[in-house]
Amino acid sequence: MPQIMEQIYRAKEPPPRVRDPSKPMQVICPGFPRCGTESLQVALIKLGYDYTYHGWDIVFEEPNYIQAWVRLAKKKWFGTPDGESNITAAEFDQVLGHSVAVTDAAASVFAGELISAYPDAKVILNGRKDLNAWHRSAVKNLVETSYENWAIYISTRLAGPAFWSWAVFEDYMWRGLFRDDNVARGIRCNGKWIYKEHYNMIRGLVPKNKLLEWTVEDGWEPLCKFLGKDVPDEPFPRVNDTSAFAAKAGLWYKRNSAAMLTNLSIFVSVAAVGVTAVVSYRRSGRVFEYTTHVVDILKGSLGR
Repeated sequence: MPQIMEQIYRAKEPPPRVRDPSKPMQVICPGFPRCGTESLQVALIKLGYDYTYHGWDIVFEEPNYIQAWVRLAKKKWFGTPDGESNITAAEFDQVLGHSVAVTDAAASVFAGELISAYPDAKVILNGRKDLNAWHRSAVKNLVETSYENWAIYISTRLAGPAFWSWAVFEDYMWRGLFRDDNVARGIRCNGKWIYKEHYNMIRGLVPKNKLLEWTVEDGWEPLCKFLGKDVPDEPFPRVNDTSAFAAKAGLWYKRNSAAMLTNLSIFVSVAAVGVTAVVSYRRSGRVFEYTTHVVDILKGSLGR
């Protein structure tokens, strides 16, 4: 079904991004979502890493490269017919070429590939001091607010941008990351051990002189020391708590609502046409009149 829907909602894509050689990828933050990723994004931009890419950008940025992210996720989790699953810096640059740092889903899902593609980048392994607190937050936001929200799911069947949002995260990224076709079960049942496995993997991949393990509670000092930056004279930013996450979900719904309502009205109109046409055909038995009747009703329903 996802593959069929991808063909239905396939849209024209913007040209691939091209990285300016003077602005290489400098910082990769491969910690899991709900580990201060947006606060870290704001902090890095404040320190001069403009632009720092976040998982929300996959959904909200314009021009939007979400279909390209789906292809990258497919390549990672399903490979190619020749068995190749490696993702190169050139491929990442097509979506991240304007960014000098990356965090949240874009970084954690492709952690190993990004570290390999950009070996000169420093790595900030953002985490939570309390694994249980992370797990509760992941279940609350990624599962209950998003995956198990029937209003959101139905919306993703009615509008292209909404569909691609669901496809990239629920059909590919979270299914692969949490090792289960059922995202809710994967996060609830596998989340904690996958979190520990993921963080151990990063520790094994990155030399200690290029790795900082960090939490939001640590604030500016260790972050700035690691990056060689002056400590800003302001509190460390704290954004994207549970209420902020819900607000972002609401913004997503609002942005897609016009297309959803339009497509829903067309669906209802077509359904009505189908019922009326079948009744007309059964009464008359004449195929030509049946076809003409369908066309006339469609023209009236869709305002053409």
